[in-house]
Amino acid sequence: MTPAPTLFRTLLLAALVGVSGSAVADRVKDLASVGGVRSNQLIGYGLVVGLAGTGDQTSQTPFTVQSLRNMLTGLGVVLPANISLQLKNVAAVSVHAELPPFAKAGQTVDVTVSSLGNAKSLRGGSLLLSPLRGTDGEVYAIAQGNVVVGGLGVEGAGSSITVNVPSSGRIANGATVERPVPDGMTHAEGPLMLNLRQSDFTTAQRVADAINRKLHSQVAAPMDATTITVDAPADPRYRVAFLASIENIEVEPAETAAKVIVNSRTGTVVVGSNVRVFPAAITHGSLTVTITDDTTVSQPSPLSGGSTVVVPRQNIDVKEEKRPMFLFKPGVKLEDIVKAVNQIGASPSDLVAILEALKAAGALRAELLVI
Repeated sequence: MTPAPTLFRTLLLAALVGVSGSAVADRVKDLASVGGVRSNQLIGYGLVVGLAGTGDQTSQTPFTVQSLRNMLTGLGVVLPANISLQLKNVAAVSVHAELPPFAKAGQTVDVTVSSLGNAKSLRGGSLLLSPLRGTDGEVYAIAQGNVVVGGLGVEGAGSSITVNVPSSGRIANGATVERPVPDGMTHAEGPLMLNLRQSDFTTAQRVADAINRKLHSQVAAPMDATTITVDAPADPRYRVAFLASIENIEVEPAETAAKVIVNSRTGTVVVGSNVRVFPAAITHGSLTVTITDDTTVSQPSPLSGGSTVVVPRQNIDVKEEKRPMFLFKPGVKLEDIVKAVNQIGASPSDLVAILEALKAAGALRAELLVI
């Protein structure tokens, strides 16, 4: 048997994983998240100093000079208004971070620093004290530290080279949490909400049934394809213990909907294991028309008084590549489709064309997504 192309071997592997994965139970914590338990985005503004001449060109970024003047004034250094600052080692930056749920004062989080002006690189710079605010305008963390840049930018003698993005960097544990964000779990009243990471009515019902069987009580009920409500103790101390008792319950999730995903940029095709084909017959081939120019010379007969004439002539050749017809019977599975395409040595684009034809004919019982 001729080995299948790498792409189609990958498709078969995806099918086998999908079939076997449906019989494996997942934990509730892997299938759902607790309502109200979420991260929060923080943003701030600051100055990076200590750059080796790669900072903002202050003539084009006046806000950098203004920020530096305000900072120095707050530190007790007053600069005359008529002094024009020409700074090459300072850059204005935005600072953003993600505050995880249940983060407490004194804990640290990573921050990302990005240039706001025309700084060429932040390599070797240090971020000065910068408050990070939430959407409510309150300060939840303070960032400061040395910026680590993964990019590289070098210029010289009229040439330059840039690797990655040197105008952005990170500070590991660069922000200290100053105040926690009230969570929607321990301080909430009423039932807990479990939100499925992937909406599915069958999985929602199975999660509720598994929790009820484990606790021997009808405490869980699905509200829709995403949310399951669970009656939990009102005391926050007991809520934690209650969640610990149900998050490790194993549930067999429902099989995913039949989908075919096509990446038009890379030519990658992923066919789900639940894809089925209804009766259809398809022929897939290509017609090649070749037109070539052929120039001939027409010579006059002797003593005819005529002249030599160049006569253009075109040759047209039509070739049709012979391909067998595909005949798909009712309920054909993914393995049968891949096997049929492999037998004729078709390319990934051929498989895409076949799937699109089946979808147009109404014979493909799956969702066809092109990304």
